[in-house]
Amino acid sequence: MIRPFGFNEFLFILTAVQWTIALSAIAFCGGGLGGLGIALARTSSMKLLRLVTTGYIRLFQGTPLLMQLFLVYFGANIFGLPLNAWIAALLALSLHASAFLGEIWRGCIQAVAPGQNEAATALALNYRDRMRYVILPQAARIAVAPTVGFLVQLIKGTSLASIIGFMELTRSGQIINNATFEPFKVFGVVALIYFSLCWPLSLLARRLERHFARSTAR
Repeated sequence: MIRPFGFNEFLFILTAVQWTIALSAIAFCGGGLGGLGIALARTSSMKLLRLVTTGYIRLFQGTPLLMQLFLVYFGANIFGLPLNAWIAALLALSLHASAFLGEIWRGCIQAVAPGQNEAATALALNYRDRMRYVILPQAARIAVAPTVGFLVQLIKGTSLASIIGFMELTRSGQIINNATFEPFKVFGVVALIYFSLCWPLSLLARRLERHFARSTAR
């Protein structure tokens, strides 16, 4: 039975926002941990580590996120490890985020002036201390703006999790649309909610980028 799009339908969509935010936040944290390891491996002196992580980055940057979701969700079942949609989406997005954040942070580490590393070496600091006390704090300042920018892309990317049945914002919109047959209203609301989530972060990324650019120029 077709029903009109009303307040209850809007609340159903709005309730799903919590799952979009939760999926984005946890995948971002998981991707951040993996991305830091990848960035350090990409800038290490060990050729094997650099080759392996370079291949990893090219794999995930060179394939659509949708395909990655399919491979994790259906591939796990083929190997006898059934995953529900929540775990599969979380794993796929975390792997995806680790590749992109690893490359972003690799560039930020290499953007630190070489003299900083040379000075730390002259002070007899080992690799761990050089990274912990000298290189990473400076790279973090450079990384803030592009990292926030990637978070915006990750939030929008969670919409693809609806393909494997995960109940997030886009999936809730699909369900309501199937009940109301008012796609313009339903997906207009969904788009506005995504906009309200992403636009403030986009503004923050631009502001941080300008702030750190001025700080560097001084």
